[in-house]
Amino acid sequence: MQKPKIAITPGDTNGIGYEIILKTLNEPHLLELCTPVIYGSLKTLTTHRHTLQEIIVNITPVNSVSEIQDKKVCLVNCTNDETPVQFGIPTQESAKAAYDALGAACKDLKEGKVDLLVTAPINKQNMQQTDFHYPGHTEFLAAQFATDRAESLMMLVNRLMRIALVTNHLPISQVAQAITEERIIDKLRLLNESLQRDFQIRKPRIAVLALNPHAGDNGFLGTEEVEIIEPAIEKAAQAGINAFGPFAADGFFGALRYRSYDAVLAMYHDQGLAPFKALDMSGVNYTAGLPIVRTSPDHGTAYEIAGKNLANEDSFRQAIYTAVDIWQHRLFNDEISRNPLVITDKHRPKEYKPMKPFEPKNEE
Repeated sequence: MQKPKIAITPGDTNGIGYEIILKTLNEPHLLELCTPVIYGSLKTLTTHRHTLQEIIVNITPVNSVSEIQDKKVCLVNCTNDETPVQFGIPTQESAKAAYDALGAACKDLKEGKVDLLVTAPINKQNMQQTDFHYPGHTEFLAAQFATDRAESLMMLVNRLMRIALVTNHLPISQVAQAITEERIIDKLRLLNESLQRDFQIRKPRIAVLALNPHAGDNGFLGTEEVEIIEPAIEKAAQAGINAFGPFAADGFFGALRYRSYDAVLAMYHDQGLAPFKALDMSGVNYTAGLPIVRTSPDHGTAYEIAGKNLANEDSFRQAIYTAVDIWQHRLFNDEISRNPLVITDKHRPKEYKPMKPFEPKNEE
C-alpha cells in the first residue's frame, strides 16, 4: 500500500483545531498509514500542547514539504509565530493564521507535493476578515480546484450512512429558489460517480429527499416535488443512475429506510445533517467532485471548550482514515480502468454466439 502525504490545516487557532490534531497524532500507528504534515505555527501548537495531558507527539519543524521525513510528524511553518492565542475568542489574527495555513496547503496540493488535505474547523464569519470570501471550506476548495463541473458536492460519511447536499451553507429563505432540476441532476451525477470511484460501490442506490413536509402532498404543501425533484430523478434514471424518491425526510429516517440505500441526497443542510449527527457524532465531511481528496471533522471550532482539554478527536481521526481510504480507492479504480481491453469480433472464440434476449413464456 502506498503511503500518502497528508496536509493538515489547524483552522481557527483559538478553537480546538490544534488540540484534536495533537490527540489524533498521539497514536504512533497512524505513521504507518500516512505521513502527516501540519501547516501552521510551532509556537502556536506548543501553546495548545501545554493545555493537554499525556500528549507526547514529537513535532519536527521544517521550512517546506521537501524536508519532511517518513514516520515523523512534521510541521511547515507558514503562519506568524507571534499570533496570540486567545482560547475561545475569534480574532482577526486567528482568522489570518487559518487562511495562511489553508493557502499554503492548497499551493502544495496543486504542485503535487502532498496528496491529501484534512482540515480542522474554521469560523466562517470570522474568516470573512481575510481574502476568504466563501460560505465555507467546500466552496473555497471548489474555486481553488475548479473543474469543468459547475459545483462540488458536500458529503457527510459515518458508519451508518452517507448524506450529500443539493445546497450547502445557504440561508433557509434561499433554499427553495436554489433547487433546480439541473442542479439536482448534477449533484446526483457527482454523488453516483463518487460512490463508484471513491467508495468502490459498483451500482449505487441513492435516495432523494423531498423539500416540503410529506413530500408536498401531491402539490398541496408545495410544488417543488412534482415540478422539479421528480423530473430530475426520472432524467437521472434515464442516464443510468439508480435514484429513488422523493421521500419525506421525517418518515425516511424514522423508519430507518436509509439502511436500504448507499447514499441519501438531501435538499438542504440541516435536513441531512440533523439526523446524521443525531445518530453518530464521529462522522466525516468529505468534498466530492474535486481532483483532490479533502476531508474534515463534522463539527465546528467549539470555542466554549477550547484550551480545556475536553475536545473529542474521534471525528478528526476518522477524517484521516477516510481520506486515506478514498485515496487508495481512487488509485485502485484508476489502475484497473487504465488501458481497458477492447473486445471486438476478432477477439471472440469462433464458437461464440450472442445470447438471445430473454422472452418470458406465455402461461396461457
